Amino acid sequence: MPGPTIFVDADACPVKDEAIKVAERLGLVVTFVSNGGVRPSRDPMIKVVVVPSGADAADDWIVDNAASNDIVLTADIPLASRAIDKGCHVLGFAGKPFTPASIGMALAMRDLKQHLRETGEIKGYNPGFRPADRSAFLAALDTLGRKAKSLAGK
Repeated sequence: MPGPTIFVDADACPVKDEAIKVAERLGLVVTFVSNGGVRPSRDPMIKVVVVPSGADAADDWIVDNAASNDIVLTADIPLASRAIDKGCHVLGFAGKPFTPASIGMALAMRDLKQHLRETGEIKGYNPGFRPADRSAFLAALDTLGRKAKSLAGK
């Protein structure tokens, strides 16, 4: 039985190299999905998919191609929700997992912040990506990859 695949929402992903490192260590295929700008790889375990331009083209491709127990890496909360609905494991770029128990609150907070930005109550800045986020991501992806591999073996 093949192991799970790691799907990366790659357009604004700050941890591509880390995803490759963990995938290589665990023997998993990693698929980068973007509107362009990701270099192709000769490594058969690294796939690059370029989708047409469009608001949700990469998200739709990931949801259409991911299966239960695959891993989806994204900062996009609606994509995370759709992937969870398919039974995927979902991890944010800062190492925070999205789970069935946490996705409802994440969606609600996203909607609230969007409303506050639209009304001018808050500025639209996201926190910067820190070295600690990179470390947390590496540890969380390694743990999640091992879990998904063990579930695939059952």
